[in-house]
Amino acid sequence: MRIERALTKASGHDLNAIMDLYGITSPRRDALLQLAKDAWKRGWWTAYRDVFAGTYLSLEDEASEIRDWQPQVVPGLLQTPDYAREVVMAFTSDAEDVERRVAARMTRRSILSRPNAPYFHTILDEAILYRQMGSAETMRAQFDSLLTDARRPHVNLQVLPFARGRHPGLNGGFAVLTFEVGIDPDIAYLETPGGDIYLESEDDVRRRKLAFDDVTQMALSPDESRARIGRAAMEITADE
Repeated sequence: MRIERALTKASGHDLNAIMDLYGITSPRRDALLQLAKDAWKRGWWTAYRDVFAGTYLSLEDEASEIRDWQPQVVPGLLQTPDYAREVVMAFTSDAEDVERRVAARMTRRSILSRPNAPYFHTILDEAILYRQMGSAETMRAQFDSLLTDARRPHVNLQVLPFARGRHPGLNGGFAVLTFEVGIDPDIAYLETPGGDIYLESEDDVRRRKLAFDDVTQMALSPDESRARIGRAAMEITADE
């Protein structure tokens, strides 16, 4: 149960037993075993230089706190494999490339499972709960996964409902990374079609922090947000 809830990682013995159960053979078996070994390594992203550009992942890996506002899709750190596959397929149709990018995203998720996991505070626009990404089963599994992740003590998940109207996050998603004292100053990050933007000046970062604080106040509480996600999962079942 702790493995299923991503509260601990599977040992090599656990992983082999699971793959025996599901009939997973090499070379896929070897790839999964290597992925399990590399998941908690610092600098894991260097194996995916062809997938990840820029320096954001190295900064994310070192952060002690991540504040993330997402208006379009479930944040990468919380995506399930099938949901991530739908997101990736919006930008590439090459099957091999898609699977590699999905594998990279799943490795990235391990940040939240390691002993020194950062505090992750994410706010999802309610539109994400309505945007159909793949099948009903894919969406239901993603919602269930969100509810599981939201129970982690270092994860704070909120939903911003449509009824709040205008808000400071209307101009796009962003993240604010905070580091342990003496490591690095806080950084704000924006992912845009034209490339990644890193804001490092105190004024720029402060403005993003204030915007995030405002959106936090407008969003549903964590308990209300979990209830809203639960209703979204039930609505999918009712529509089938």
